[in-house]
Amino acid sequence: MLLRLRLLLGSLVGGTLLLLALCLGAQNLDDRHALQLGIGRSAPLPAGFVVGVALALGVACGGAAAALGLPGRDQLPERE
Repeated sequence: MLLRLRLLLGSLVGGTLLLLALCLGAQNLDDRHALQLGIGRSAPLPAGFVVGVALALGVACGGAAAALGLPGRDQLPERE
């Protein structure tokens, strides 16, 4: 249980730090494009920001899936 919690918190903190660094780095970029979302348009964002957000969410979701997919103590094979 403690390993799951450490993996879950580590992945969420890592994803949050990546997102924070991405937001700080995207402040002064000049080339910004708006995304067509079907209903309307998004705010003008740099293309690297969109890719970076996908990466940060992938790190957080992948780590959370790995933490929740670990076998529990009752599912571990018996040692003889």
